[in-house]
Amino acid sequence: MRRFGEVDVAALVRSAREGSPRAVARLITLVENEHPALPEVMATLAPHTGEAWIIGLTGSPGVGKSTTSTMLVRAFRAAGRRVGVLAVDPSSPFSGGALLGDRIRMVDHALDSGVYMRSMASRGHLGGLAWAAPQALRVLDGAGCAVIIVETVGVGQSEIEIAGLADTTVVLLAPGMGDGVQAAKAGILEVGDLFVVNKADRDGADSTVRELRHMISLGDRTEPGTWRPPVVKTMADRGEGGQEVMAALHKHREHAESSGELRRRRVRRAEREVEAIALAQLRLRMRGVPDGSSLPEVAERVASGEIDPYAAARQVLDG
Repeated sequence: MRRFGEVDVAALVRSAREGSPRAVARLITLVENEHPALPEVMATLAPHTGEAWIIGLTGSPGVGKSTTSTMLVRAFRAAGRRVGVLAVDPSSPFSGGALLGDRIRMVDHALDSGVYMRSMASRGHLGGLAWAAPQALRVLDGAGCAVIIVETVGVGQSEIEIAGLADTTVVLLAPGMGDGVQAAKAGILEVGDLFVVNKADRDGADSTVRELRHMISLGDRTEPGTWRPPVVKTMADRGEGGQEVMAALHKHREHAESSGELRRRRVRRAEREVEAIALAQLRLRMRGVPDGSSLPEVAERVASGEIDPYAAARQVLDG
């Protein structure tokens, strides 16, 4: 830091790329706090991004996302890959911060310099992710993580935002939880690239697998060359099924690269990220435009019936 409140971005990025977990943590904190230096951070990181394989893990609470993350980290580290883990936790109703439940469960990798773990508070953001997740992923990517595992808050129906953020989306389910039906209702059958039935030693695991495969077969993935999501059984707490999951992940990566789907997903992800940033900046400007065209002032006129909302919107944008 050059002065209080200012950041030496170039030095910070350089330290992060050299493997300093403290520098990575500082960069992600800048992201979460919307620091004024954030545009400079992203510009400095940009030449070093675009290489990381982003794997999203989602599923209902209690299906074993953290233990599955641990199993995958162990497998990728055995292959010599540097791994980043972004675990989005529910926000504490008291402090507003992350509950850190995932880092409590992932102590096996706490001292591994090749693994960076970060818990982020969802801060009420729906979809199972934190609003700052896309930029945090850019930090981990630019810091040299070859694989980034994004573990979402336990999702409910219609919360499938992870599909727009990941190169490969893994949906975890568990037998005896009605997850087969919930998967169809939530729409995750359409976005999952790999389905993992965890806790496969429980009664009903085989029937859950059959139910999933049947529902997947009813989808619109019958065209030649279309990816058909496999269903794999695991017992992540024992490390069983990890090789099958890794094989399915690599097979999907190869298919996505050869078909061009990986590139399309990354372009769509960048498009949504740019749109979100542009809209956020527009909202700030709408509240400070001159000549009586700020949003609060125009809203007063709409509420009193002087002008209609479409005319008000044009006035704000013109201003």
